Amino acid sequence: MKLTQLAAIAMLAAAPAVYAQEADRATAIALADKAVANIQKKGVEEACKDFADPKAGYIQGEVYVVVQDMQCKMVCHATIPRMNGKDMIELKDANGKYFTKDMRSVAQSGKPGWVDYVWPNPTSKVLEPKSAYVRKADDKYMVSVGIYTKK
Repeated sequence: MKLTQLAAIAMLAAAPAVYAQEADRATAIALADKAVANIQKKGVEEACKDFADPKAGYIQGEVYVVVQDMQCKMVCHATIPRMNGKDMIELKDANGKYFTKDMRSVAQSGKPGWVDYVWPNPTSKVLEPKSAYVRKADDKYMVSVGIYTKK
């Protein structure tokens, strides 16, 4: 088999993972946009009730909404409510990265963006690369929706 054929086969083999990751990224963006609109419509307290409700559509398996204030205090975590009210400014990932500070920087820039870090996957219980889409909801809050990028 020629090298170009092998390269084409390798690309096709990798295609499902690439498409799955792009679909996950699109889901994260859409969910963050929906969450920001909900905060702007109802206010953060009422919106957080929706984010924690498994029937409201803000929790989609490993993909869910997180809201922090601009001081990196957890306002609402859709799947781990015991984190609500906790200061996350000094939170580090497994590699020592202060990823919540990076999230705040993205939000404060006024432009949505992605922050990469390593975090335990709640399904596999294994540390995996994760990427969070971050948006500023208003002057006080930021929304993030993370996806695991290991496919």
